[in-house]
Order: sequence, then structure tokens, then C-alpha cells
Amino acid sequence: MHSRQKPAPRNRGFTLVEVLVALVVVALGLTALMVAVNGTARTSGFLRDKSLAQWIALNRLSEVRLNVTKFGQNTDTGELDFGNRKWHYDTRYFDTSMASMKRVVVRVYLGDAKTKGNPLAQAVGFLGSSVATPGSTTADWTAGVVTAAAAGTPNGTVPGTGGAPVPGAPGTPSPGTPSPGTPGTPIVPSPAPSPTNPPNQ
Repeated sequence: MHSRQKPAPRNRGFTLVEVLVALVVVALGLTALMVAVNGTARTSGFLRDKSLAQWIALNRLSEVRLNVTKFGQNTDTGELDFGNRKWHYDTRYFDTSMASMKRVVVRVYLGDAKTKGNPLAQAVGFLGSSVATPGSTTADWTAGVVTAAAAGTPNGTVPGTGGAPVPGAPGTPSPGTPSPGTPGTPIVPSPAPSPTNPPNQ
């Protein structure tokens, strides 16, 4: 009798459907990875441009304060190359309540002057003469302020205040100054009496 030999088991591989499903899963994973990497790169580039724009705005503000470049009456613009890129800025000057001081606003844009868009950075500062001596603790904040007397009010008074004088107006004594007709001798406190020793008993 001849014995029958069992056929050797065949190695079963992946079917076409299984291969396609695996490829779809890998493609979805790679797509999500590329989106995350692209978002990180764009965020890093935006932060880089914003930092450079902030430096340009602060530099321009320092130039205005030092009067290195001549600026216009109310606004001026300019272009420059910084960080291997093209930038443009505009500087605006606004009046404040003090005649000797202006508020300076510098806005920086990416690209040349023809490029439209929102500013990437903005810096605000003040330009004017000092209101106090350097190192002092007091400042005359009324210097250069338009008073009521300059506006045509008599004797430096404000209507509706019962004739109260305006500080800093011409003819109005400053705080601590004796009014006319009173002696201007400062009051010196008398020294306190020294304790006496009780008599010996």
C-alpha cells in the first residue's frame, strides 16, 4: 500500500484589500504629521517677523527722539532692509495736553511701501522737553498746559467754580508761596523743653 503524503501548508500573504487599507492609514497619518509640521513652521516664521518688526519700531522711535533723521510735521514714512527682508514704516505725531510734548506712534509693515496689510508691530513713545530737572522728585506738570487765563478767563479763574484760582495761571501763587500782604517769614517750630532731673531727696 502506498501512503498518502499530506501537502505542505502554503504561506498565506496579505490580500489586496488589506494592503489598500494599510496604505490609506499610513497616508492619513503622514498627512496629519505634515499639517502639524507646517503649522509649527508658520508660527515660528510669524514670531520671527514680529520680533524683527518690533526691533525696527523701537529703533525708529529712538531715531525720532535723537532727531537723527528729519521727520515731518504730522507723519513720515520710510523703507529699509533688515534681516534680509524688505520693511516699511510710518511715524505719526499727535498733540498732547502739554504743548511741549508729542505722542509718537511707529507702525512697521512687511514689504515695500506698495504692499498693503496690517502692521506687524507698533511702538508708542513721547517726544518733548523735560518737565523737571533730572534727578529731582518734583515736576511742574502745569508747564506748557493751556490755562483758563490764556483762554480769556479773567484773573485765572474758571467759570462755575466760585472764582477759585487755577493753579499755574498768571497771577496765581503756587502752593507754599505766601499770599500778598502776609509776612513771608517761615514758621520755625520751637525746640521741645529738655526734661529736668528731679531734685535729690
